[in-house]
Amino acid sequence: MEISPETYDAIVKQAIELAYQVIPSILYAILFYFVGRFIIVRVLKGLRKYLNKREDSPSLNEFVYSFTKVVLFIVLFVGVAAIIGIPVTSFLAIFGAAGLAIGLALQGSLSNFAGGLLILAFKPFKVGNVITGQGHTGKVSKIQILYTHLLTFDNKEIIIPNGNLANSDVVNMSTQDTRRVDYTVGVAYGTNIKQAREIILAIFAKDERALKDPEPVVFLNNFGDSSLDLIIRVWTNAENLWPLYFDGMEAINTELGKNGVEIPFPQRVVHQAK
Repeated sequence: MEISPETYDAIVKQAIELAYQVIPSILYAILFYFVGRFIIVRVLKGLRKYLNKREDSPSLNEFVYSFTKVVLFIVLFVGVAAIIGIPVTSFLAIFGAAGLAIGLALQGSLSNFAGGLLILAFKPFKVGNVITGQGHTGKVSKIQILYTHLLTFDNKEIIIPNGNLANSDVVNMSTQDTRRVDYTVGVAYGTNIKQAREIILAIFAKDERALKDPEPVVFLNNFGDSSLDLIIRVWTNAENLWPLYFDGMEAINTELGKNGVEIPFPQRVVHQAK
């Protein structure tokens, strides 16, 4: 099939008109891309420099950097597509549908993701703190976007989803400089409570780890089935909590025994009717 000269001229004319319309758009799009990319690189470099100064939340810093990078490049490519003439609404529809599908498929992970952001942003605890959460007690070794890692005192690693941690009670035992050591000691009925109190207070008066303000106290707390229960409260620096607790327990047992104060064991007296 031969093309007539008139048809050929019309095709060439339309091609030239199309080239005049498309080529400037392509050139503008290329220029927009390189200028935009240069600006994005500069912005990300400045953001990285700023985040490096905030060393307290490395996981959050990395997420902010990566998220900003993705958003900026998506905006750049959408801008390039708009200059070329591709409908931006198509991209938005694709992103919306993809986001909905991903959200439905990863509901649990998104909950952990949101919990991780809350933990990293509001810092209810940080790496190195000793916390109790979800029934586990340990030292925080890592805080990631989805999970928090605890190292227990018997050297087990517990990995807890951040969604659970962010929506439940967390006890942070590392925020305060001082802690209170509590003891409960039972002495036999008939014991001189004043004497027992003086013996116990003398123990902690000699121990430099026991703070003088607030001073140690001893109270009669309960009339038990087999004993008079004394409650002992001693304040100390946080790092001395467990050493003082265990040393204090041993010292109380030793000193009460030396002074003839009986620490009874549970017993039951049965009276037989005649």
